[in-house]
Amino acid sequence: MTPSTDRINTLLDDGVRERTYPGAVWAVGDAAGTHANGTVGLLDPTRPDEPMRLDTVFDVASLTKILAVWSTIGSLWEDGRLPLDEPLDGLWPEVTGYPLGQVTARQLLTHTAGVPLRAQLKNLYGTDPAAVRAGVLTETLHRQPGKAVEYTDRAALILGYLAEHRSGQPLDQLATTRVWAPLGMTGTCFGPLPADLAARTAPTELDQDTDAHLKGTAHDFSARLLGGVCGIAGTFSVLDDLATFLRYLINPATAPNRPGFGPEWTQESLTVQTGSLEPIRGLFWHPAPGTEPAEQTWVHYGFTGTGMWISPKTGTWAVLLTNKLYYTRDREPLTTVRNRFRELVFN
Repeated sequence: MTPSTDRINTLLDDGVRERTYPGAVWAVGDAAGTHANGTVGLLDPTRPDEPMRLDTVFDVASLTKILAVWSTIGSLWEDGRLPLDEPLDGLWPEVTGYPLGQVTARQLLTHTAGVPLRAQLKNLYGTDPAAVRAGVLTETLHRQPGKAVEYTDRAALILGYLAEHRSGQPLDQLATTRVWAPLGMTGTCFGPLPADLAARTAPTELDQDTDAHLKGTAHDFSARLLGGVCGIAGTFSVLDDLATFLRYLINPATAPNRPGFGPEWTQESLTVQTGSLEPIRGLFWHPAPGTEPAEQTWVHYGFTGTGMWISPKTGTWAVLLTNKLYYTRDREPLTTVRNRFRELVFN
């Protein structure tokens, strides 16, 4: 079912007027392609002659966890190079003998590994990437694995390191060769971006060092600290690429070339993996609020105002990209827009 373009644009226009974000780009479709899309607002509120465009580049923030980490972990799993339920102790010499060695990849993917809840990399480990890696991989666990679902960026950071170890490639190269290039996602890459791409990138937060909004450089401090490439954040993408990615999840036959992961990984991931623990989780994906178990719509969000949804039952996908330039700790306005957007698309 194709939702009302007018109703979606009205919803998103309201968000611009209420200063939830300066602009937004969205699309809805299924395995056959995009059935509706649109733009509202401005790329940069200081430049009123430059509207949002369908090809605007966005810092997708935590969508990195899906586009780069979840997908490459899936490719290694399908290759038989990364069993999900074996303790990392036997798979990864760097963590052998440390608390992280008792954790499994599945527990990291479901946020049940018991690792510390916040990255806090600079405060804990300094600014040297090698020291950060060593500190993260040898850190004491927050709680016993498998006992609670607690979201933490560290899970993605660790899985990114793990993917690099098991593949022998840096995460940006691995994601490009195993996922983005086969799918034809030519507008997706890690930053920092070259000047021509940065020019059409939606700005994000105000950089206190330069007194300018970030454009083409990751908003996430951990990603910047690690050179722009890590499992937490750092990926930039465009609407069409995200639509291509989600369309492949709905129907792998739509891909020009098969990426490293296939329908087995998608099916495994879009299934409740946390048993009786709550909040329920799949593998990195989680059910959208208010959706019933038999008809779950799965979602992943990015802090900068990005989000993508997929419904295996209806074969529908959706993307909403905003730039959360008006930084605030109050998440409710954006959460309200996201939830209403999802209702318009999937209900």
